[in-house]
Order: sequence, then structure tokens, then C-alpha cells
Amino acid sequence: MRADRLLSLILRLQTEGKQTAQALASELGVSRRTILRDVEALSLAGIPIYSEGGHGGGIALDEQYRTSLTGLHTSEVRSLFVASNSTALEEVGLGEAGDRLLLKLLAALPIAHRPTVDHIRQRLMVDPAWWWRDTDSPPFWDDLQRAVYEDYLIDATYERYDGSVSQRTLAPYSLVNKSSLWYLVALRDDEFRTYRVSRFHRLDVLPQTFTRRPDFDLPTYWKDHLKDFIDSFSEYKITLNVHPDRVKFVQWLTPGRWRLLDESDDDGWVGMEVVMDSPQLARMLLFGLGAQGRVIAPTGLAEEVRAEARLLLNGTD
Repeated sequence: MRADRLLSLILRLQTEGKQTAQALASELGVSRRTILRDVEALSLAGIPIYSEGGHGGGIALDEQYRTSLTGLHTSEVRSLFVASNSTALEEVGLGEAGDRLLLKLLAALPIAHRPTVDHIRQRLMVDPAWWWRDTDSPPFWDDLQRAVYEDYLIDATYERYDGSVSQRTLAPYSLVNKSSLWYLVALRDDEFRTYRVSRFHRLDVLPQTFTRRPDFDLPTYWKDHLKDFIDSFSEYKITLNVHPDRVKFVQWLTPGRWRLLDESDDDGWVGMEVVMDSPQLARMLLFGLGAQGRVIAPTGLAEEVRAEARLLLNGTD
């Protein structure tokens, strides 16, 4: 709808400043000619919008102009006020600020939209926190945030996944919260790397600052990192026959990494193919299934599990 496009045009200019007609056309999915017609229509309607030609020109709003929230749709209001968990904001000292922001947004809403707020807050909630999480912040948490915000180098001792520990100097760019865990995106040896904050044993803020790379974009980096992380799995594939009572257990434990097979054995057990990260985790899954899981492939996995079970029964290492 044209009204939606006009409002989007105003909001983009208000938040991003002067832009070329071609850039606005690309962002809004219309032609350059359409943008110029929209600018003319807004100007005739009394909106202080203007265009400048030549090098460095573009379309802009008067710096003193601010639009209100009267153009919001019901779905947009709902997305703003969906009840959510503010734990991550509280951990970085922004919990109260987030609450104040929602209060200000509510006060700025037209009266007609206010019943929508309570309606959606009582019907939909997004809670990103994991069921079990360590609520204690590391002793260096405040120092780490300061280093990220103010671009200070840090000297840290870090424990890798395999248990090895090393000391390193990092340029801390960003903090990311995923599934209740905090990660640090940092530059080391001209390469961006991701570190789980809980694995830092020690962290000191150095007096030296660093200059951030102008081409670094956190959302883009994180999206690529997640894809690389998934692609890096070793993908140890196993085939099992699982008792019907335990199929849901396997599906819950390996979300997105299981596949039901067409065939079942004579006892009615269900054939499943599961992708694990390593043989060690595959053996842990089988110990969890106990007598309600049978290994079909790889053939050596069943014997590995039996050998470990014998060690446990004999009480030896």
C-alpha cells in the first residue's frame, strides 16, 4: 500500500538521514521515479522533505521533524509489546532501561492501540532463557563489558573445549547472548573468533585500545558463524532400533538430527538414523537408552558400549 510506503520512507530518512533516491528505491522495492513522486506528495502534504541534486545530494527530512507512532499497524504494535524475558538485558545493565523504553512507547501510542498491548502480552510470550542456566556472572563480567564498549584490549586465560588452557591477547568486539550463554566475538591474529565467556579463567583489561575494523558487522558475522559452526560438525551417523516408548526421548535429545526409517524390526521397534557430533556422544545416547536401544550401524559401536559397560561393572578405569 502507498500509505505504508510513505510512512516507511519517512521513518528511514528520520533514522538514517539523507539518502539517494536510488538507495530508497532499492530498500522499498520500487522504482526511482516512484520515490520522486512520493517525495513530491509528502511535500505537498506539509512534510518538511527536500531533495538536493548533484554530488553529495539526496533526499532528506528537516532535522527538527519527527513523526509520531500514529501510523503503526496492529501487528506492529503486537511485535513491540510481546512479553519477553529481559534476563539478558539485566545482565548487561539495560534491564531498567528496557522497561522504561516500553513505558515510553506505551505512552506514545494512540489510545486506539492501547487495548492491543494488554491483549498480546497476555497471549504470547517469548522466553529465550534455557531451563538450566548458571545465574552467577564471572568475576570479570563488568571489566569485559567495559572493554567491549570502550575498545580496550584484554589479556585472558581461556579453556578450550578439549580442556587445554592458553593465554591470549584479544581485541573484544562484541558480546552475543544465545540460549542463555554469553559469547565474546574478538579479533586475534587478524581473524575473528568466538569464545564462550564462561570458559575464561582470568581476564584483565589492558591500557591499550584498538581500532575497530570499519567493515565488521555483528549480525552478518554471527549469521555466518552459526552456519560455519553447524557445517563443522563431524557428523557421526548411527542407525538404531529403538523401543517405541523411547522414540520421543531420542527426538527430544537430538532435535533436527534424527530421521525415522521406514522399516521396523519384528518386535515393533522403530528404526532411526541419528547424527551425533562424535562417537563419545553416541555412546552416551546408547547408555541413556539402555536395553531399549539396539545398534544396527556402525557395527563396532555396540561392542564399544559393551566394553565400557563391563569396565563400569568391574569398577575399573
